Amino acid sequence: MFSRILSILVFLLMPLALYAVFMYVPTEKQMGIVQRIFYFHVPSAISAYLAFFIVCLSSIQYLRTRAVKWDHIAVSAAELGVTFSIIVLITGPLWAKPTWGVYWRWEPRLTSMLIMFTAYVAYLMVRTYGNPFSEQTRRFAAVLGICGFANVPLVHYSVRLWSPEHQLHPTENTLIPAMEQTLYLCFATVFMLFAYLLHRRVELERIAHAIADLEQSTSAKTFTEGT
Repeated sequence: MFSRILSILVFLLMPLALYAVFMYVPTEKQMGIVQRIFYFHVPSAISAYLAFFIVCLSSIQYLRTRAVKWDHIAVSAAELGVTFSIIVLITGPLWAKPTWGVYWRWEPRLTSMLIMFTAYVAYLMVRTYGNPFSEQTRRFAAVLGICGFANVPLVHYSVRLWSPEHQLHPTENTLIPAMEQTLYLCFATVFMLFAYLLHRRVELERIAHAIADLEQSTSAKTFTEGT
């Protein structure tokens, strides 16, 4: 039921958000039409932060309780965090090309975002190449998920931490009401999409875990009967 409600909200909000970005909001005077990437770039970045926060919190809970449900949430959120990070790392250079003249400059926020992305790709690699149903793999991944979260505040405050001559990434924007409304609408849309995908991904993880347990019990039963 919850999944269905989320899917309906996403279905309703997505067309409204796209209409607002491409039809309702005015074109920014200095950057031009490329500034419309802003309405996808920023909500995706915040969604990635949220996903990695959930990974950290769920990993702590897993290490504390050893309850598998927290591990399901952690790995599901990590996959979504990496996905939204990819969106940020694609839209960022697309925005940078007309603004800075190049697709990539080693400016603080994009660089630290790339480091954070790499850390959670490593998290997923641990889950992939280790036994995903092994407690040892889960514990190691949980520690990595907690340590990786240290990158999140670094990404968010990286522009302020670097010296002024390196502050290429925009830190503040004065938005007119139409732009603010469109940004808030895009935030709501992306967050609803994130919640829907997380809910469904956790369900898939639970199913995979149940199938693995069933296969293990069936194999053990067959071995016992054979002997």
